[in-house]
Amino acid sequence: MTSTAMITCGAERLLIDLGYAPLREITLTNGRRVDLVGLNSKGDIAVVEVKSGLADFRSDNKWQDYLIYCNSFYFAVDQNFPLGLLNDQASLPEVTGIIIADKYGGDVVRQPCARKVNAARARKMVQKMARTGALRLAEQALR
Repeated sequence: MTSTAMITCGAERLLIDLGYAPLREITLTNGRRVDLVGLNSKGDIAVVEVKSGLADFRSDNKWQDYLIYCNSFYFAVDQNFPLGLLNDQASLPEVTGIIIADKYGGDVVRQPCARKVNAARARKMVQKMARTGALRLAEQALR
């Protein structure tokens, strides 16, 4: 299992523990694809951007495009990631949360700022998640 897969698995388990129904790799209306998105019973949307290492983090200039789609945004990293980078102003520490994860689970080490999402955009996200989840279940059933 790759580092990215292990972090994703742990972050997904954590989202479930926090009351979210997670889905991996959802394409947004802006064409960007998020690593992990979760929906809770209140309709809040959490987006998790998985970073497997320093090079992955430094080469990513698209994560800020995800912020308008979620009530909370997290970076998920492993325990060896240099967390100081996520405290740098370019990482928007006043907005972004941090999850430390491995394949067994994760912990939130910084809570994200709760934000409002445009109602129409949130509705489209929920519909996209429902449709994607249903199609994935149907594909599994047909195998």
